[in-house]
Amino acid sequence: MLDREGFRPNVGIILLNTQNEVWWGKRVREHSWQFPQGGIKYGESPEQAMFRELEEEVGLRPEHVRVVGRTRDWLRYEVPDHFIRREIRGHYRGQKQIWFLLRMVGRDCDVNLRINEHPEFDAWRWHDYWVPMEIVIEFKRDVYQKALQELSRFLSRPATDTTPPQRHTSRYLRQPHAPRLPETEPKDE
Repeated sequence: MLDREGFRPNVGIILLNTQNEVWWGKRVREHSWQFPQGGIKYGESPEQAMFRELEEEVGLRPEHVRVVGRTRDWLRYEVPDHFIRREIRGHYRGQKQIWFLLRMVGRDCDVNLRINEHPEFDAWRWHDYWVPMEIVIEFKRDVYQKALQELSRFLSRPATDTTPPQRHTSRYLRQPHAPRLPETEPKDE
C-alpha cells in the first residue's frame, strides 16, 4: 500500500532500557543494523502496527513494554534505486513513518528473534541513545536524527545535551536464543 507520492506507511520503534539505551538489531545475513520497523496494514492504526511489528521482529508483547511517546507527524526517507526491486521502480519512493518510543518493562531474556519462520534480525545489542544515528545506513540517517531528536524529550533523565556523543560504544551483543519454556512459578503481582 503506497500513498499518492509513492511512500509506504510504516512504523519505527525505538525501544529503551532503564539506562535509556536503545535496542539495535542486526539484519539477518547482513552486516547492517537498524531499529525495528515495518509496514502498516490496511485498516491497522500505527499503534496496532507497532505492537504487531514488535512481536514479529523482536518477540516482545505489549506487556513487555510501555509506550512513552510517538512522533507528531510522518517522517519520510527515500530509498536509493539500487535497493528497490525492479518491478516497483518508478512507483515506490520510500517509507513514511510514525516513530514510537517504548520503555522495556520486561527482561532482556523476553526478546525472542526466532519467534517466526522468517526473522528480521539475527543478533541485537543495547546502544547509547544517539549512536544509531551515526551508524545507520546513510539514506535513513536524516529520519533517525529527526525521530531521536523529537522523542528525546520523553527520556526519563534530563537530556540537556542533545548532540550525539563522539564515542561509539556497544555494551552487549546478543544472539537469538531458543524459545523459552513457560514459567512454572507464579509471578508476583
